[in-house]
Amino acid sequence: MGRHGSLWTLSVTMFFIFLHTGCGKDMKSNSPDSFTQARFRMVENQIIRRGVRDPLVLEAMRKVPRHVFVPETFRSFAYEDEPLPIGHGQTISQPYIVAYMTEALGLKGGEKVLEIGTGSGYQAAVLAEIAKEVYTIEIVKPLYENAQALLQKLGYSNVFCRCGDGYRGWPEKAPFDAIIITAAPNRIPEPLVEQLKEGGRMVLPLGEGWQELIVIYKRKGFLEERRLIPVRFVPMTGEIQKLP
Repeated sequence: MGRHGSLWTLSVTMFFIFLHTGCGKDMKSNSPDSFTQARFRMVENQIIRRGVRDPLVLEAMRKVPRHVFVPETFRSFAYEDEPLPIGHGQTISQPYIVAYMTEALGLKGGEKVLEIGTGSGYQAAVLAEIAKEVYTIEIVKPLYENAQALLQKLGYSNVFCRCGDGYRGWPEKAPFDAIIITAAPNRIPEPLVEQLKEGGRMVLPLGEGWQELIVIYKRKGFLEERRLIPVRFVPMTGEIQKLP
């Protein structure tokens, strides 16, 4: 759900950020111009330098105001290279991970995308800058309500939100050109594979504890898997945890 990074690591990271920044109380850093400048630096220093090159992804990351997707307490740190808490034991992923996963989807514009794990809504907004339609599902009701309201406020009329268990996907809107899962399942969800369009891609963190980010290609009815980088996301909850 945009939830990259462990909460223990996050707590330690936030302690040192507060220590070195005076607890983020520099009000000048919260001006609109400062946020814009910080966002452009984020793309240059955290994303391009690590190898993300897709111009559509880079433009989306420059445009979407990440600071409005985090609680006001943490807005001074919105463009740091770290996950941040969004409540209910969840986090918003570090910007690089959002950009990396979006690039891995291979979007060209005009696609229909399914996201499992809306979280803050930030990943959905980035996707919506590129794709034609984004369908996103969040299992935690308060996060769903907050994200839906914020996305509507920001004018993302091509994002459609649902509260529920993402394991079964959104079958009445299938097939999808691309699917992204932002919490870690312990197996590839079969219903989502079925909803993936022929020739489509699915990107997800797979495993328990530390996971691997993988991309799955659906070609001629078969799946091809490519392993990308090690990551750590919170587990995907709901029905998938009850499966034998």
